Parts: sequence; C-alpha cells; structure tokens
Amino acid sequence: MDYSSINLQEKLTKFSEHWSPKIVVQMNDYHFKVVKVQGEFIWHDHPETDEVFLVLKGQLEIHFRDGKVILEEGEMYVVPKGLEHKPVAESECHILLIEPAGTINTGDVINEKTAPNDVWI
Repeated sequence: MDYSSINLQEKLTKFSEHWSPKIVVQMNDYHFKVVKVQGEFIWHDHPETDEVFLVLKGQLEIHFRDGKVILEEGEMYVVPKGLEHKPVAESECHILLIEPAGTINTGDVINEKTAPNDVWI
C-alpha cells in the first residue's frame, strides 16, 4: 500500500498546456483532474453528470446563457448536469476538476479543444 500524499502544486509543474486536464487520482468511479486554463473555452454541457470546479490559483468565470459565477482561489462551484456553460480565465488559472471517469472536457462537442481523456500525471 502506498501512503504517499498527492501534491497538486507539484503535479501542476509537470505540464504547461492549457485546457488539457490531467488525472491525478481516481476515487471509486471519479477522476480528480488538474488543469491550467487561460482565455475562453467553448460552450458545452455534460448531459449525464455534474462537474465540480475548484480554483487552486487565479480567478475563473463560468458563463451560463443567463449569467455567470466568478470563482476566486479556494472557491468551488458545481455545474449541474445538462447546464450549458463556458469557462473563462483572463489570466492563467489552475483548477481541480472532479467528475466521473470518462468525462470528455468538451461534453458532446468534439473540436480542437477536445483533450485526450485518459492522461495521468
């Protein structure tokens, strides 16, 4: 049994690309992913699951068709399943995502922002 802790800050030093989540651990059927974001993402939803955003560094806006939520460091928000949203970060922001294993970052939309789905770091 490995009793080592997982250092999220150290994991974040291992990559530089934006909008490409990396899995750090699995709990039951859920992945905990770190991701660096900057700029605007795309409008998308996840019809089958909620999605948790926890800001580790910086500020993140999550836009909805009828408003937005602004998250500062240490704050989190749960986007309900099926709710269309678009994350935006003016400056680089580090996030922890918690979502079921196999969740695609762009939901049902497949384009240049769609990241590989099973990358561990």
